[in-house]
Parts: sequence; structure tokens; C-alpha cells
Amino acid sequence: MSKRTVLNLKELKFHLTPDQVVTDSDLLTLYGQDWLKQWNGKAGAVVFPKSTEDVVHIVNWAKSHKISLIPSGGRTGLSGGATALKGELVVSFDKMNHLSDFNPVEQTVLVEPGVVTQTLQEFALERDCFFPVSFAAEGSSQIGGNIATNAGGVHVIRYGTMRQSVLGLEVVTGEGKVLNLGRGLIKNATGYNLMNLFIGSEGTLGFITKALIKLLSPPPKDPLVFLFSVENKSHIPKLYQHFKTQIAPMAFEMFTDKALNHVMESSDAVFPLENRSPFYILMEIEESDKEKAFDLFEKALNDNLLQDGTLSQNQTQARELWKFRENITESLSEHQPYKNDICVRTSVMVEFLDEVEECLKKQYPEFEVIWFGHIGDGNLHINILKPKNLEKDSFLKQCEKASAILFSLVKKYQGTISAEHGIGLLKKPYLNYTRSEEEIELMKKIKRVFDPDGILNPGKIFDL
Repeated sequence: MSKRTVLNLKELKFHLTPDQVVTDSDLLTLYGQDWLKQWNGKAGAVVFPKSTEDVVHIVNWAKSHKISLIPSGGRTGLSGGATALKGELVVSFDKMNHLSDFNPVEQTVLVEPGVVTQTLQEFALERDCFFPVSFAAEGSSQIGGNIATNAGGVHVIRYGTMRQSVLGLEVVTGEGKVLNLGRGLIKNATGYNLMNLFIGSEGTLGFITKALIKLLSPPPKDPLVFLFSVENKSHIPKLYQHFKTQIAPMAFEMFTDKALNHVMESSDAVFPLENRSPFYILMEIEESDKEKAFDLFEKALNDNLLQDGTLSQNQTQARELWKFRENITESLSEHQPYKNDICVRTSVMVEFLDEVEECLKKQYPEFEVIWFGHIGDGNLHINILKPKNLEKDSFLKQCEKASAILFSLVKKYQGTISAEHGIGLLKKPYLNYTRSEEEIELMKKIKRVFDPDGILNPGKIFDL
């Protein structure tokens, strides 16, 4: 759509209740963009379906009127994937937030897309189960968005991404057709796995209306958290190997002292280690691994792989230690950071980072770059902070050039330009750094099969 959409909502309102169609200006702005806020998104209207039938009606209406639809979950994404640029109709799943059909034998639960991630975590714990997908935004992100971006988080090294937790999906395609995929089966050798196409598709193939989620049991009992200080970056993957060959960490996270500075400045937290170091590791383990982990810690200390460390003594201390890692993103927000969410193999991560730091320091010495990440899966979050004296537009233009440098190195190391937040608008110009022309053309053909009129989240991932 080259022009801003003008919506005629009379027919749509006839089939929905008044509270399901919103045109309030403030809400149009709120629901028209995601957390990144790099674009001044604004919806033409926002609709709140309450059922699969509502979604089918909305899609059919949009199809007949050639109206574009933008899916909206918790809007915690960082790629512009839920942004309405041209007054499109935003479809919010806030009112589709029910959990049902808990199956204690198979340990599954049927959820609607608007269920908040933390709500599902709490639901699982109340039934002596565990939903392992966890990240800083879990208090506001929604399961539909988690699936649409194949969310990862801090427990990927132990439990995998969102894909490993999905056993079934109900989706409404761009043709208004309802597909029931997966059906909860662990084994199903009957042709193409269509369900997996929708996981990570960013709402461009269909809208998720129900998901059958696999829970785990028993839940980890009172997990313990280690915090290590590390002097040399090259020791980080060595430490990961050192621990994972003997125990199975639930999380193995890294952040820099520069990142810690911002967290400390934005809070009254007291750092528990006596001396600061350039790098820190936060490792979460199950209580049953405590003795073995402590022996491995002492050996790493003697081998000079780490400088110092502390171990949580209770769950309150564990949560306090996690805050040093989880509060980084919030502490950087006032600096309007330009974010990149990339991934390389863990074995080449140090070499990759050395090249990234050298290139960015040479080309953009005035930029402060903050990075942290998930060591076990190679996912790094690289943040370029906007200098106070630099206008936003000028900053973004320079960052786009910096991204080209970064993504060239990602391509060199055979990594990906997006590990968790998807492509959306932010990464669209750089998709070819990770995907070949042949792959992109195949993805476009798949898009046309499920959404022949191109009404579902158009302009995200690629342009048709």
C-alpha cells in the first residue's frame, strides 16, 4: 500500500461489539508500534477479536476490502514487526487470553494467543509443571507473539526455543481458512510439517488463534544462581564448556562491566562481588547440581578461568542476581539504543566479537556499544547508544551503516542477523546477509500460498 489506508468500519462494527473496535487516538498510537518505537506507527483502527470466528470475520472483511492487517500481541518486539505505518487495521489479541483443556497425562494446555507468558508460567507451576521459555519481557509479552517470533530467552540451552514447546496450532490464513496443525502428536510422518511454517513467520502467513503447549515436569526446585567475574573474554566459552561437560546448566548468560554500569546507575542495587571485572557470567543450575557445580567453580578459579564468584543462598538472592542481567535493556532505554539481536556459533563468538569491536571502534569511535547475550546458543544483543548531541535521524542513518558492517561479519561467520526478535521492518533491508536469493524467493512463494492478497502484516520480513 503506497498511500495511507482509509478505513470504513461500518460493516465491521456490525459484526463485532462496540468494545471490539477502537478508534481512540491514543490507543491507535499505542497499538500501532512495538517496544522499539523507531517508527512513528499509528493504526487506522484497532480490533479486539474474542474468538477464532471473530478472526475469520475480520480477515474475510479485510480481504474483500483490500485492507491490510497488523497482528498485535504484547508489543515487546524489537524489530518493528508489529508496527502499523500506513493506518492499517491492527488486530490485538488482548481479549483472546484463555487457558483450557489442561491434560495431566500428556502435560499439555490449550492457550489463546493473548495469554501473557508469565501467566502460562504460573499456570504450569500451580499444576506442578514448568513452562521453560523465559525472558525479561515475560510479564507483558504474549504467547502468540512468542510463537510468531520463535522466542528463545535464557533457558534455550536446556529446553530449546518456543518451537520445542508447541505441539499444535490453530491458525487463520490470509484466505480466511482455519487450519488445525500438529494436533498434539509427537510422531506424525504424513508429509510436510506445516505447523512449523507458522512458528517464526511473524504473522505474515496466518494469525494464531490457539496453541497446544507442552509443559515439563517436575519443575526445577529452587534453582541456584552463580555470578562469576571474568577477566578475559576468551575464557567465556571455555567456562561454558568447563561446566556443561559435567552438569546441565539451565542458563548461562554473559554481560559486560559497561552494561553493569548502566544497571547500577539506574537502580539502588548493591553489586555482591568485591572487585569489578570486564565480564560477568550468570549461571543458573538445579539445586541437585550444587555440590558438583561448586567443585567446578573452585577448579575454574584455580585455573584462572574466572576471578571471583558468588552463589545465591535463597530464591530472593537468586532473583536479585538475575536483575543485573535482566535490567540491562530497561537501563539503556533512556539512551535510545539502536539494537541488534544476532547469533553466531558459540565456538567462534569471541573471534567474531573481537572483529565487531575493532570495526565499530574504528568507524564510530563516538558511539558507546553495550553488548550482552546467551552464551550457550551464541545469541548476542548489541546496543549502540545514541550520543546526546546527535539528532535521532542522523543517529539512525549512521547506525544503518554500522549494521551493514556488523552483518557483513555475521555473514562471514555464517551466523544470523536475527536470533529472537524476527526480521520485521528493522532487519528487512539486510535479510540477504543471512538468507540466499533462492531462499528468499521460496519464502515469498510460501507467503503467496497462505496469503494470496498480501493482507497479513505486509512489508514485514520482505516486500513482495
